[in-house]
Amino acid sequence: MRVLGVDPGLTRCGVGVVEGVAGRPLTMVGVGVVRTPPDAELSHRLLAVEQGLEQWLDEHQPEFVAVERVFSQHNVSTVMGTAQASAVAMLCAARRGIPVALHTPSEVKAAVTGTGRADKAQVGAMVTRLLRLSAPPKPADAADALALAICHIWRAPAQNRLQQAVDRHTAQKTVQRTAPRTAHATKGRTA
Repeated sequence: MRVLGVDPGLTRCGVGVVEGVAGRPLTMVGVGVVRTPPDAELSHRLLAVEQGLEQWLDEHQPEFVAVERVFSQHNVSTVMGTAQASAVAMLCAARRGIPVALHTPSEVKAAVTGTGRADKAQVGAMVTRLLRLSAPPKPADAADALALAICHIWRAPAQNRLQQAVDRHTAQKTVQRTAPRTAHATKGRTA
């Protein structure tokens, strides 16, 4: 499985591609940051994020895109920029038919470090260790993007099993609702 992790942001949008499967050693395929000038117009910054993400998608051909779920912060302008960059990432993936998964910061931290309260240094250290890198990726946005990809690779099998169970349950309920009507309609025709 090849996953592009996206740590959304307007000034620095972290991107990282990880390949592998749960339970096996993972491999970093690429890591970087899509940057935009803070003094540029918002529309131009969003376009730059879109163009940067499209280049990553073209180059690395991921099977999934994992994006950090935007959460409420005190600084509304920061939340807005993060949400807009997140939407651009989801749009780029959807345009290509690539499934998108959203993971909260605490889910990512817990998956990578074992605790949802880990700080950036702990996340960077574990990403370095898990991917057998010589040094933590810089800036932290890049390490966070790799952590998102790792989290998705590790969580996807369990999420798929849960979704399949929900789908089976829904199908069974549909059959149960329609079975009495079908049986009743059949009795009416044979009588």
